[in-house]
Amino acid sequence: MVTLIEENVGANAEDGPVPTLTDAAKTESAKAHVGSEPLAAGGMRVKKRSGVLEPVDVNKIVNAIARASEGLLGVDPMRVATRTISSLADGASTRELDELSIRTAAGLIVEEPNYSKLASRLLATVVDKEVRNQNIPWFSESIKVGNTEGLVADHVLEFVEANAPALNAAINTDRDRLFEFFGLRTVYDRYLLRHPERREVIENPQYFFLRVACGLSTDLDEVVKFYDLMSSLAYLPSSPTLFNSGTSHSQMSSCYLLDSPEDSLEGIYKRYTDIAKLSKFAGGIGVAWHRVRSKGSLIQGTNGLSNGIVPWLRTLDSSVAAVNQGGRRKGAACVYLESWHADIEDFLELRDNTGDHARRTHNLNIANWIPDLFMERVEKDWQWSLFDPKKVPHLTDLFGDEFVRAYVAAEEA
Repeated sequence: MVTLIEENVGANAEDGPVPTLTDAAKTESAKAHVGSEPLAAGGMRVKKRSGVLEPVDVNKIVNAIARASEGLLGVDPMRVATRTISSLADGASTRELDELSIRTAAGLIVEEPNYSKLASRLLATVVDKEVRNQNIPWFSESIKVGNTEGLVADHVLEFVEANAPALNAAINTDRDRLFEFFGLRTVYDRYLLRHPERREVIENPQYFFLRVACGLSTDLDEVVKFYDLMSSLAYLPSSPTLFNSGTSHSQMSSCYLLDSPEDSLEGIYKRYTDIAKLSKFAGGIGVAWHRVRSKGSLIQGTNGLSNGIVPWLRTLDSSVAAVNQGGRRKGAACVYLESWHADIEDFLELRDNTGDHARRTHNLNIANWIPDLFMERVEKDWQWSLFDPKKVPHLTDLFGDEFVRAYVAAEEA
């Protein structure tokens, strides 16, 4: 066993597959190492959380990966362990060692899908360790810490404190094993609450699900049932609910639809502010823009001509990218424009990869509102007229027969 490990530690992943032990050899080696002295990997050391350097314990690494591999067919824990050790730098932190083992397992997913489960289990162990190292052994303690740091709502803390024994008992950490690696990595990176200063997570996935449930009901039975649904992955609500339920800013709507801003400087900048505030807490945005005048339209206040909607949408594009959704993912917005707007052709080119970059919006989605009348004229190969909304402001609020009559009247005027 010692010889095999030392050979594998010196191997390079680029030299081909790392030698592995047979199942029989693994069993014998496991028996041999019970109560044995730790094996050091070539004199390498790791830095513990306290800052103290200690020799790398090969047995500890192998056993940790082997435990996480239980029941996973096609997974070779020794292969992951030896590749992890061979890639380890002297003086690396224990956290870096953990991340290395996770990345090593994840790198083998293309060969065997069950390595996704192994990587997920290793990550779950890291998350649990991160939470417990902050003296958070229970769900109720996680909520208490979150409230102290201004992350969890007061009414949720009161509910949890009143029902702490039952809620703590409801936690089922075995359900962490239902996650695939990508799912758990996403939960860890984006959804778990983090300490404002240390940036360490203060909840594990099961605390997270129960916190979401506590934010949605004050009935204990309902909370536990909803937790069971989420933690078993039978049902998951939308991202804003998962992000914000139970927190001090419980905005849980997924999407907001906003009318077009008024055709004025004040109206347009007010709409920017509205969109930024909604996006801040993970709301997706749909906003119309057909009230804003088109390119070449007269600006009476300055006696100049408008540059149209594209510069305004460029500003909105930058705002959506800057005000991301709680620091967890990019903002999302879709702009709608009606087919009769005089800037419709420029609008439809906003997402093109070619042309003038100064007239492109790579963060915004775009949508063209098409009336039945437009498709009827396409079918008959008839003319379609475009208008400056400043001259036909009434068209923006009409639909059906009323729109047809007003549109035809505008053409004939």
